[in-house]
Amino acid sequence: MKKKFTRSHSKPASDDPIKAKKHLGQHFLKDEGIAQKIAETLTHSGYNEVLEIGPGTGVLTKYLLRKNSHITAMDLDSESIVYLNHSFPLEYPALFETGSLTVLEADFLKYDLSELYAEKSFAITGNFPYNISTQIVFKMLEWRDQVPEFSGMFQKEVAQRICAPSGSKTYGILSVLAQAFYNAEYLFTVPPEVFNPPPKVDSGVLKLTRKENYRELACDSAELFKVVKMAFQQRRKTLRNSLKQLELSETLRATDVFDKRPEQLDVNQFVALTQAIHEDLLLDKN
Repeated sequence: MKKKFTRSHSKPASDDPIKAKKHLGQHFLKDEGIAQKIAETLTHSGYNEVLEIGPGTGVLTKYLLRKNSHITAMDLDSESIVYLNHSFPLEYPALFETGSLTVLEADFLKYDLSELYAEKSFAITGNFPYNISTQIVFKMLEWRDQVPEFSGMFQKEVAQRICAPSGSKTYGILSVLAQAFYNAEYLFTVPPEVFNPPPKVDSGVLKLTRKENYRELACDSAELFKVVKMAFQQRRKTLRNSLKQLELSETLRATDVFDKRPEQLDVNQFVALTQAIHEDLLLDKN
């Protein structure tokens, strides 16, 4: 393991090159050790491109640049963009001997990633703004053909939800959809005091590693998204009630699976249910 950088979360906030902005949901990570651990979640195997969302002061960026990869740091904060483009390379010139950096002022949720990567594979990581973190995951899933690895910092309960097993209270839409295509692992918890300003909640770091057979889903992926979202919108009800608007045949609705609540179904059961619904609706049309 390479040595950590000297900048520490113990330094006063006045040393920060950028002021955190509440409207952007910014909480700058100050702990070098945690930044290093997040960077090391990525294997850089089979890809040479990494997209970092919300680089802020560049604490994670430094460790990503230690790999022989091209890093694109995307942020909405113009102050962060100026710092990363100008002061940051002067402070850490040695990093640019191993990795390369492109700094982009853009909104990840609105940005057309094909402009950056065309058909290339790329990983995504970051200390994600908590107010858009779930939306980041949903967009990543749309690009799953090109994203073999995804990792980053979330609000703890969101990270736990994404990685939750079926049957748990936190298991939900994101759990099913992420785990349909990726192996999900909750890695470690991060306390508030290592951020500036400190959030009011604990944070959690997770990693998603794409499954080798992710393209072999035994149902249409768009239909799976629809069924899962509809089922969990009324998670306390049985599937017979929550999926009522699909107007399924009485034969299908009489099967045992419709007696269950959505959190009782694992990913494979949701896939099988989606395919059964698809076939049932086709028969109805014929």
